[in-house]
Amino acid sequence: MNFVKPLVREESWGYDAKMQQYIRNAAAHGLYEIRGMGAKRHLPHFDDLLFLAASLSRYPLEGYRERCTTKTVLGTRFAKKPIELDIPITIAGMSFGALSANVKESLGRAATEMGTSTTTGDGGMTSEERNSSKTLVYQCLPSRYGFNPDDVRRADAIEVVIGQGAKPGGGGMLLGQKVNPRVAKMRTLPEGVDQRSACRQPDWTGPDDLTIKINELREITDWEKPIYVKVGATRTFNDVKLAVHAGADVVVVDGMQGGTAATQTCFIEHVGIPTLAALRQAVDALEDLDMVGKVQLIISGGIRTGADVAKALAMGADAVAIGQGVLVALGCNSPSYMHNGEHMSALAEYEALGTSPGFCHHCHTGKCPVGVTTQDAVLEQRLQPDVGSKRLRNYLKTLNMELTTIARACGKQNVHHLEREDLVALTVEAAAMARLPLAGTNWIPGHDGRY
Repeated sequence: MNFVKPLVREESWGYDAKMQQYIRNAAAHGLYEIRGMGAKRHLPHFDDLLFLAASLSRYPLEGYRERCTTKTVLGTRFAKKPIELDIPITIAGMSFGALSANVKESLGRAATEMGTSTTTGDGGMTSEERNSSKTLVYQCLPSRYGFNPDDVRRADAIEVVIGQGAKPGGGGMLLGQKVNPRVAKMRTLPEGVDQRSACRQPDWTGPDDLTIKINELREITDWEKPIYVKVGATRTFNDVKLAVHAGADVVVVDGMQGGTAATQTCFIEHVGIPTLAALRQAVDALEDLDMVGKVQLIISGGIRTGADVAKALAMGADAVAIGQGVLVALGCNSPSYMHNGEHMSALAEYEALGTSPGFCHHCHTGKCPVGVTTQDAVLEQRLQPDVGSKRLRNYLKTLNMELTTIARACGKQNVHHLEREDLVALTVEAAAMARLPLAGTNWIPGHDGRY
């Protein structure tokens, strides 16, 4: 009997189908890819951590009878009027331009109902967001698009943006199809023309100049408003130290799992460090300066669940900021949208974009099938503020319930009492980055076992 050797088909690891498609696109067009959302590659994340809940050696709290506090205060260092929030979950900066006016109103309504804050993003403050948000953080970005000192005074806090987790070292993008007449007027731009933001603030070349800028912002707000400084996670230990030295009340660190409306894919996938590693370095910096509890830390970049929030707080964050999860809660990547109280299919629009629900990252096109990341007069009506705010409120409520459930299980009457010794890591990589013991051991990779 003759034996026929079977043909073995084996895909190359370095040149798999995805890599080959990338090279063919580059060869055909001579352009890099621009897209929205965040990194698609697997990275060490909060999923790689577990809680050590109370049992015999610790005393858990009864979930339905014993209170667990979630109150969060931000900006206690210098501001006359620190921000007081009911929950430690805030809405990250997302611009009008990237998002529709209806979405901005939805964010404000939901945040107000849940007792938390929203953030303006690039391009200035809209009346929809200011009127609906009880607590609004005004971003001061390198672009200066829409920057208005009067709006700074109307805000409840100011966030000086040095970088963003999805694209540290790179400027923002808003492609021409999203620059409608209102966006163009707010940003003093021609209609329909691509907008590229600067990659660095024009007012300084180093941290000494940042000190001057922070003092200027304090002066025009009569020292009332907390000043945040936001950095994209790269050299986090030194960046946090410099932000503190410059006078920040709050430091915001955005890990590379953070999202964006539009940037180069090479930024999203290959620049920055994971949120897990950045959080550890940020806390190290505050501890080194003896600033824990004096300067608050907000962490963002891939926070999706109440468990993620709890783990971030246990590692040393005072609060979290959420962007992509908020958009998904509003209906991003959903196969349908609401119209007159009925679900309408959006599948045809996804197909026209060359994608499908669950895989869409075409925020930059302005053709969002469910009306979230668009300025199109027809598409934006697919998300009405009453529907969007209800969905987002439910999402935030769920996250907060999960957070307090875990805190009680660990024996904590306050979510801010969660601590590093409540956590262990599942993988060697996560253990090393978070500086936590590998589950079932006392071993912290790269350290001598002390914790």
